[in-house]
Amino acid sequence: MQAERPKTGDRFEDASAGAGAVPPAGAAPDRADAPNARLWGGRFEAETDPRVHALNASIPFDRRLVREDLEGSLAHATMLGETGIIAPEDAEAIIAGLKALLADAEAGRLSFRLEDEDIHMNLERLLLERIGPVGGKLHTARSRNDQVALDLHLFVRRQAEAVVEKIRTLQRALLHQAEAHVETILPGYTHLKRAQPVSLAHHLLAYVWMLERDVRRFRAAQTAADVSPLGAGALAGTTHPIDPHRTAALLGLAGIYPNSIDAVSDRDFALDFLYAASMLMMHLSRLGEEIVLWASDEFGFVELPDAFATGSSIMPQKKNPDVFELTRAKSGRVFGHLFALLTVLKGLPLAYNKDLQEDKEGLFDTVDTVHRVLDVLAPAVETLRFRSEAMLRAVRESYANATELADYLVRKGVPFRDAHAAAGRLVRLAADRGVPLEGLPLEDFKAVSPLIGPDVYTVLDPVEAVRRRTSPGGTGFDEVRRQLAQARQAVDGPAPGAFPAGAPVTDGR
Repeated sequence: MQAERPKTGDRFEDASAGAGAVPPAGAAPDRADAPNARLWGGRFEAETDPRVHALNASIPFDRRLVREDLEGSLAHATMLGETGIIAPEDAEAIIAGLKALLADAEAGRLSFRLEDEDIHMNLERLLLERIGPVGGKLHTARSRNDQVALDLHLFVRRQAEAVVEKIRTLQRALLHQAEAHVETILPGYTHLKRAQPVSLAHHLLAYVWMLERDVRRFRAAQTAADVSPLGAGALAGTTHPIDPHRTAALLGLAGIYPNSIDAVSDRDFALDFLYAASMLMMHLSRLGEEIVLWASDEFGFVELPDAFATGSSIMPQKKNPDVFELTRAKSGRVFGHLFALLTVLKGLPLAYNKDLQEDKEGLFDTVDTVHRVLDVLAPAVETLRFRSEAMLRAVRESYANATELADYLVRKGVPFRDAHAAAGRLVRLAADRGVPLEGLPLEDFKAVSPLIGPDVYTVLDPVEAVRRRTSPGGTGFDEVRRQLAQARQAVDGPAPGAFPAGAPVTDGR
């Protein structure tokens, strides 16, 4: 599933001035700018300063919520008709008008006006133009405060599901590589120094399980968003006999907020999404960093596929890992959006404040960034070509098998600290001679410990060293095959807690 950008909203009726253009101070307003022409204009005598209006308007970005806004309105209109708050025939006319707007939105036929401020007032104006004054009854028992909160709930729930689907695709790409490389040996690193030999599949599975935790975090964000704020009004509820549970059910939401003030001021669910996205991008950044390192001439562990690499404008030999470098870099962008919204929210008194308008652009950019990265990363990972010989050579040219020697002595009854010291002396001796541990003659081993026998050379073989690490979660080949089966079940098995991506609401029947 792609990031859902509506086809609408790229056209403004004042496009000649440019979206967000500020008229000169004191310029005479057109008819739509007359104070009482605004949907909230009854209180005002003087026109709004055009600079205020340019700052205040959110339609350049919140038009992206057109689908969610129309779905919420369809559910609200249905509830108003069923409860008798408005006449059934009025509800039917409103529902028909909203469905027509939804069809036009999906076809990219809607145009929005900057002077109508936001997606809610633009759609209300369009509805009034289509069905006449009866359209004004739609906003009965509703405020833009609970309306926009609902839109964001629906958006977060839908986008979290879409992100989970793409995480699954990346996990499958990693599993595809892991299944082909169970017995491919590479150095495992600590402090970026060769530490112990491991299976490449084992290493790749670490990322599969990181991503599995990311799936759980996005599911938690879905759960936080799975509640309807509609019915809270501006903050204090309404005097109309609404049925918010019915509205929630029509939208496929699990329930309603127990407190109307909390309902309009809560953005925790958006923070949950941004946190889940930040954790995901941190994990993808780590993966990107390793591929950048492994693709370097200094490591030489992986060959980048031509389709997912770039060249240099001056150096003909270059094959650059831009996909993975940009993955690494874009994590900071997402982190910034998380901290920006935390900073906006930290000082807000209850209930609604216009500061909350700042919840959207960072969220939208995060959604787009995550989708864009996942879209390219999965096929890039699936088509990487690992250089097994180079990886094994890097193990053999290091002393990554030194722990095997210490464990060998432990199995002979030597206390581990003494075994560690003996192995260290042998590493120093081999390093001084410029040979691997297994390049030392047996008499050198026996000079350090008479318990060492000819079988030490089998112990020091990196393939055998990996094979013997059979502890749960370890890198032994059979254990890695068990982990692969477990990971396949997690990725391809039933998805407990999954949410539907969201279908357009009709009239509830």
